[in-house]
Amino acid sequence: MSTFAEFGLGQDVIQAVSEMGFEEATPIQAKAIPVALEGKDMIGQAQTGTGKTAAFGIPLINKISASEDRIVALVMAPTRELAIQVAEEIEKLGRFKGLRSLAIYGGQDISRQIRSLRRKPQIIIGTPGRLLDHINRKTIRLDDVRTVVLDEADEMLDMGFMDDIQSILKLVPEERQTLLFSATMPSNIQKLAQQFLRNPEHISVIPKQVSAPLIQQFYVEVQERMKFDGLCRLLDMEPPELAIVFGRTKRRVAELSEALSKRGYAADGLHGDLSQNQRDTVMRKFRDGSIDVLVATDVAARGLDVSGVTHVINFDLPQDPESYVHRIGRTGRAGKEGTSWTFVTPREMDHLHLIEKVTRHRIAKKPLPTLSEAMEGKQKLVAERILETVKAGDEDVNPYKWVAVQLLEQYDSVQLLSAAMKLLMGDKKDVDVALTPEDPIRGKKRKFEGGRGGYGAAGGNRRYGQGGPGRGYGGGQGRGGYGSGGQRSKPYGGGGNRSQREDGGSYDRGSRGGRSDRRDDSRPQKSHSEDYVNI
Repeated sequence: MSTFAEFGLGQDVIQAVSEMGFEEATPIQAKAIPVALEGKDMIGQAQTGTGKTAAFGIPLINKISASEDRIVALVMAPTRELAIQVAEEIEKLGRFKGLRSLAIYGGQDISRQIRSLRRKPQIIIGTPGRLLDHINRKTIRLDDVRTVVLDEADEMLDMGFMDDIQSILKLVPEERQTLLFSATMPSNIQKLAQQFLRNPEHISVIPKQVSAPLIQQFYVEVQERMKFDGLCRLLDMEPPELAIVFGRTKRRVAELSEALSKRGYAADGLHGDLSQNQRDTVMRKFRDGSIDVLVATDVAARGLDVSGVTHVINFDLPQDPESYVHRIGRTGRAGKEGTSWTFVTPREMDHLHLIEKVTRHRIAKKPLPTLSEAMEGKQKLVAERILETVKAGDEDVNPYKWVAVQLLEQYDSVQLLSAAMKLLMGDKKDVDVALTPEDPIRGKKRKFEGGRGGYGAAGGNRRYGQGGPGRGYGGGQGRGGYGSGGQRSKPYGGGGNRSQREDGGSYDRGSRGGRSDRRDDSRPQKSHSEDYVNI
């Protein structure tokens, strides 16, 4: 492995690299930095999480003078999260040179960005859409740009930024250095490179086994309706330090994060409908451990770099092998081990085999965790926390000792400890959850029916009380539970278009309500699904 001192970098850059904790260059850095320092155009192909930002950031910082009072370098990134993270790393790399950099992205007040541009940053890091907005407003001029970096280029093109990128690159002087980084090299990337790069040197650091060897990969074959219970059992059986749960759509992520919170998990969601302040708040809570489960769409798979992620769970199977690799790459980083779990419905098995073929890695099958395994995992975690507190000799426990002594005089010690563990485990609320059915592989619209609400208060042997309705969409309430009395009368909710009279009420086929486990519990479960779901 190469050391950074071997690259002939300036002392201020080496000092910054050292303070960031970098000792040896990663393979992509070892190959890319010398080429970039020579001023050549380059195509760098490597997985996410291999140190690509430093691979272009270090030579970029090294050749820019602090006396520059104009924009001389432009970095384009696909998402706000990645633009912010690249800007943070470049700021760290340039701290001892006194360079000024600025992140430009949508979702932030543009007038605030305009004020920051008056500081005359030398480096701009931005998303294509917001960059083009500033260019059209003439608040950013690219006449003096000498280096352009396209980070995660394949992702930018997948998100529909091809026209924006072409428009921006046409405004940059032809006498420039262009560095393109991408995890994959589809035909549109090759076309872009042919159009804007001059005799680029191609550097590839793709391992024979695409999936990271430090990540244990498992899949669970499960019916759609059992996914959420399976997720809860998994989180209980293997309590993560930090976990990212991937859902396919923004709506799915919103539903799933809300459902986990109702069950008592410290979870929050990250998706495109959140404002920038909301996104920043969620990421801050995840980084500082206020939440330990982040539910996210694939937008977060690229560019989201949080250390200490122990588990990645694919609640929905990704639609392509590349997305699978990017998702699980959020764990098993910096030499640490990680675990990935993927939920697969029976009709998705062929798609799973395609992922195995492309990644050249066999994913081990595991059974759905049982309730007893989930309970055992929670108990083990609580016992470990108790022992850690005892071993630490924490003085904060002293005020509780006199109470403990009194309780031990009256009750059995085993019974007391068991009760304390039960309280510490914070048993999850028994909340029924109905998530929106999705049909991602076939890409069709699918209709689904409403269902029964919860059972009502018991009226005697085999008699059921009034049930709550399942919440319907498209005009009315879903069907309620069994009626009161000795016979199974069926009251129905307020009508919709397809109403039918029965027992004095009309009903509409709304979305499915959850069925209570207790027959004296009339809590229905609201569903967030609609008559038709666009996949």
